[in-house]
Amino acid sequence: MNKFAAKPYLQRIWPEFGNDVDLSEFPFNVPAVRDLQQIEFHADVTFFVGENGSGKSTILEAIALALGFGVEGGPMSIQLLDTLGERSALARHIRMSRSFKRPKYGYFMRAESFFNVATYMDKEIGASWSYGVPALHARSHGEAFMSVLLNKFRSDGLYLLDEPEAALSPNRQLAALRAIDQLVQQRSQFIIVTHSPILLAYPNAKILAFDGSGISEIAYEDTEHLAVTRDFLNHYPRRLEQLLAPDLDSD
Repeated sequence: MNKFAAKPYLQRIWPEFGNDVDLSEFPFNVPAVRDLQQIEFHADVTFFVGENGSGKSTILEAIALALGFGVEGGPMSIQLLDTLGERSALARHIRMSRSFKRPKYGYFMRAESFFNVATYMDKEIGASWSYGVPALHARSHGEAFMSVLLNKFRSDGLYLLDEPEAALSPNRQLAALRAIDQLVQQRSQFIIVTHSPILLAYPNAKILAFDGSGISEIAYEDTEHLAVTRDFLNHYPRRLEQLLAPDLDSD
């Protein structure tokens, strides 16, 4: 990594757990958090993957809060909830190394609270050219997300996305992949939590797998997401037969 390059804007993060941290309490008892050493980010796209509960969204949220985003997401200018509360416990212990050049734009996108951010934008700011027309709540979840991606995300940005595929059809995931690439070509950096084998296929991205042993880098071809999806699509009649077979032991 060229230390004189403008990207990555966020180069690496590491924890500083003092005596006040109880490693038996959430979120510090999650293996990926408890054993966190250092995460180095790709200049373009870094993916966090893993099973539900593996800690990937927890760490992404902590990074976002440490950077100054609100816990509900959106641009840094939106702070819908108190970010100094319990949910930011990990964020207070995150340290980071950043580029000499700060991004011009930033956005923390989380599927679970996007509705609240859209409500704020529609009520407090109104339908704006920066989000397109009509207002966000006048569109479907997926359309609203794509509007933000296409109209609010700009060049020279740092963007944190938590499971963006939750709002998107497969075709829209492909469109999102193209939009992400266009922004990467315009000097933007992405950190994305995802379960989508479509998004994970982005060329040359860094994929970090979260599991019970911690965090490790993995190739796209070795992800469980690709293996399970490919196996099911190639053998779906047999897989459905196995999955939906009566449980003879249930009696």
